[in-house]
Amino acid sequence: MELRKDPITRSWVRVGHREDSIAPEGCPLCPNHSQAVKPLLELPANGSAQVRVIPHFQPLYRIEGEPGRMPDGIYDRMRPLGAHEIVIESPDHQLTLARMSDEQIERVLQAYALRITDLKRDLRFKYVTVFENRGALSGGEWEHPHSEITATTFVPRRVLYELRSAMAWFEEKERCVFCDILRQEEKQARRIVDSQGDYVAFCPYASRVPFEVWLIGRKHSHLFEQAAATSNMRHLAALLGRTLRRLTQLSGSYHLVVHTAPNTIHPKGALASYWATLADDFHWQIEMSRVRTSPFTLAVAPM
Repeated sequence: MELRKDPITRSWVRVGHREDSIAPEGCPLCPNHSQAVKPLLELPANGSAQVRVIPHFQPLYRIEGEPGRMPDGIYDRMRPLGAHEIVIESPDHQLTLARMSDEQIERVLQAYALRITDLKRDLRFKYVTVFENRGALSGGEWEHPHSEITATTFVPRRVLYELRSAMAWFEEKERCVFCDILRQEEKQARRIVDSQGDYVAFCPYASRVPFEVWLIGRKHSHLFEQAAATSNMRHLAALLGRTLRRLTQLSGSYHLVVHTAPNTIHPKGALASYWATLADDFHWQIEMSRVRTSPFTLAVAPM
């Protein structure tokens, strides 16, 4: 298995079959199976854990070694270096994120933040993606409530577009484009879905699919993991739960992706210098959409 770069789109595409161990028969995420796997994180840490984060049974990316970029004629390829983890959101096979209490959802968000923070300590990784594919049409691997985390040596293409657009907006106006969007959406009140505390859920003006919803904080922050440590995440959890319940009334299948800033802790400082205004121009958000046909894919491009 390897990553190959498309010279036209500049996307890195994974080629080959998954390797590694096979998950046990039955639901591998239920306690009778998953507790045999040493967790990377458990919340609460003392007593019976609700949220457990474990390595993926058949990871898309392997954490050992270096990328090993090499030419192949005019093309480029490298090893699928990175990390791939499973966030088991509850020991209850039937308790989906949409049906959880605010406190339970908050623990899932805390697990996201803690794992993002930990993976960003690895200087090989440029970006950490958190996503959930829920339902039969979403491409999710198991019915048990779970989400996934990947750490990669490149920045996903959609996030890269957001970063560049945000930087260009800031260079022209010296304001965060996401903050500007949120101010206008709240002023017009045409696409607001819900709000709680410092968090707002709204449908983007140029939604890519029907029923696309963004959750974003009124307080500017480029790092989801930082906001999780300093803001009232119970409010975000409550808003997320209500929004998911609305979404699942329309479809049992959805995609959820956390967009946060890339890893700027880099040995050569290249990423940090390239995104010199990152803390001012980017704004984390959680994006959700109802599934129509195809599952969430990791279409990606390098920095």
